[in-house]
Amino acid sequence: MTAVQYVLAFLVIIVSVIIIILVSLQESKQQGLSGAIAGAADTFFGKNKGRTMEAQLSKFTKIAGGVFFILAFVSALLVLFTAK
Repeated sequence: MTAVQYVLAFLVIIVSVIIIILVSLQESKQQGLSGAIAGAADTFFGKNKGRTMEAQLSKFTKIAGGVFFILAFVSALLVLFTAK
């Protein structure tokens, strides 16, 4: 393996750990029985959901997923074209 491959592998591992942490911090989307009885009414908090910590975590998770995909794709191409 070359130095670039080691760096890419290290970055993939770091981004993977970041994704695991971000997903673990997010709240569950299941409302259980209380959500089925109460329904999904629009409240003040529902309208401003884009500003909440949950929305920021979701945004960062999507970004980290994109970075992970790009790093994995680049490292796969690098291995494919440098194989002898």
